[in-house]
Amino acid sequence: MTDTPRTITEYLDQLRAALRGADPALIQDALYDAEEHLRAELAEQPGRSEADMLAKVVGSYGAPEEVAAIYRDQEIKIQRALRPPLPRKHRSAFGRFFGVGADPRTYGALFYMVLALATGIFYFTWAVTGISLSFGLAVLIIGIPFIVLFFGSVRVLSLVEGRIVETMLGVRMPRRPSFSTHGMSFWKRIGTMFSDPRTWGTLFYMLMMLPLGIVYFTLTITMLSISIGFAAAPIVKLAAETYHFDYNNTCDASVWICNSVNWLNGWPGAFFVCALGVVLLFVTLHMVRALGYLHGQIARHLLVADATKE
Repeated sequence: MTDTPRTITEYLDQLRAALRGADPALIQDALYDAEEHLRAELAEQPGRSEADMLAKVVGSYGAPEEVAAIYRDQEIKIQRALRPPLPRKHRSAFGRFFGVGADPRTYGALFYMVLALATGIFYFTWAVTGISLSFGLAVLIIGIPFIVLFFGSVRVLSLVEGRIVETMLGVRMPRRPSFSTHGMSFWKRIGTMFSDPRTWGTLFYMLMMLPLGIVYFTLTITMLSISIGFAAAPIVKLAAETYHFDYNNTCDASVWICNSVNWLNGWPGAFFVCALGVVLLFVTLHMVRALGYLHGQIARHLLVADATKE
């Protein structure tokens, strides 16, 4: 049992220590909630010191160790309720390869890869426009309010992107801002906003989302198009024979090339290409899952506050 904290900073440090090893996003949420609650209590009791306020609040809100235990327990319950049912684990390599098609997280990642182009364009445009106007208006009287509004919107977009990432990629992201502004003066809020690493991390993330979105979208659509096109080879072959499409079987190259073309032009070749397309489709799903995991780690690194920061 640690000593009773005498300041809000000590309380937050003890809470951070009690949550050591937990998910960084969970720690960020717990610290934000605790600071908001404690500063609100202090504002309601202007004549009382932080030590007296904490001595009273610890009995109702809870000691840092108790709050940490509650957050850990609630996190387990929430994750169990929100996590989609996972498919049965397969021991064989064959089962693991094709089992990706039964995993709901695969399709969440697939949708995110397709959506990334649109979100990447929006984030990039918003960041570049906001930065440009901030520098351009800095010399005018309206420059400071505009800069504050722009960086405030960056914080909001950080939370929005976090919800998208958590919903589609299954990566725990913060549901609260990286710091509380309760009780801060206007100028202190601006200073904290500019000094917060998450602000600049979010801006970098927004700028980076455009090239990432292009890569994600291009790879996903290209692989899906090729695999589905290959898988539809028998249907194309049947349609071609039904409507009596004419094929030019003449070939001026070597005999083995001509034989290969003729074989692929027949039913054996159509079914071979179809099987290749099915395999390629599942390769694409594995690729999408891997890209989703990679992007989730990028988002956690840039959008989540450092849990070890004292």
